[in-house]
Amino acid sequence: MTTLTLEIEPFASQISVTDERLIVDLADGRSLSVPLAWYPRLIYASPTERQNWQLLGDGYAIEWTDLDEHIGIEGLLAGRRSGESQQSLERWLATRSSSAS
Repeated sequence: MTTLTLEIEPFASQISVTDERLIVDLADGRSLSVPLAWYPRLIYASPTERQNWQLLGDGYAIEWTDLDEHIGIEGLLAGRRSGESQQSLERWLATRSSSAS
């Protein structure tokens, strides 16, 4: 018996960011909600920075240029959290505090 499997790449159509959650509406009608704590740069961002996102390509990823954060939709669906090391995050936070001074 042959089974046909269609590979449909998931694309985001809309993004919402609250103080606690990242909510992604997909083009196929599904919605995905994950804890913002999975992405430390979003936790440390201001509400204005969190809302300054754009979809890449047809919606295969989300980019926050102010935060240098990029999150792929396939990774979200797979339950992948940020892979950024604590050392990298601390360097990023230090550059933010020095540029705010």
